[in-house]
Amino acid sequence: MKQSRAVMAFLVLTLALGGCSKKPPPPPEPAAETPTRDLDAERRAAEERARLEAEERARLAAEEATRREAEARMRATLEEMVFFDYDDARIRPEAQATLDAKARILRDNAALRIRIEGHCDERGSNEYNDALGHRRAEAIMSYLTAAGLDARRFELVSFGEDRPLVSGQSETAWARNRRGEFRVVAGLGG
Repeated sequence: MKQSRAVMAFLVLTLALGGCSKKPPPPPEPAAETPTRDLDAERRAAEERARLEAEERARLAAEEATRREAEARMRATLEEMVFFDYDDARIRPEAQATLDAKARILRDNAALRIRIEGHCDERGSNEYNDALGHRRAEAIMSYLTAAGLDARRFELVSFGEDRPLVSGQSETAWARNRRGEFRVVAGLGG
């Protein structure tokens, strides 16, 4: 009986020690992200970056188009001609609205510089027409400086009868050639 108790104690002790000595199996490691999930996330991120870049390019292109359109309208207003009566350098009433529009643009854009060109029809001597073209350019500049603009923003030139707008010897042709023209010389892009 002693022997059976010893065997029994040995078995119990072995089972107890055996049961205690085993460590539980480690928990399974979390499943690693599959390369497919990583590639999908990278693809979505790249698509989003591309979409945002395309939107930014479109926004910048729209802003540039708007700027160019505004600049073209401004240039058209600044370069619109005014006309004079025969042998006269006085500003016609109908030219005042054109000059007022120019003055508004020039006031709002201090960097703009304008060349004012005086022109005449072919009647009269070259010397007379050169002087008359100059008086016309001066009359335009005087109108614009009276509107508050600095005279240093203008260049004056007379072409007299040398650069007709319209060829011909009719009152219609001569009326088109008696004019003041304007060229933007600084402060406005291409």
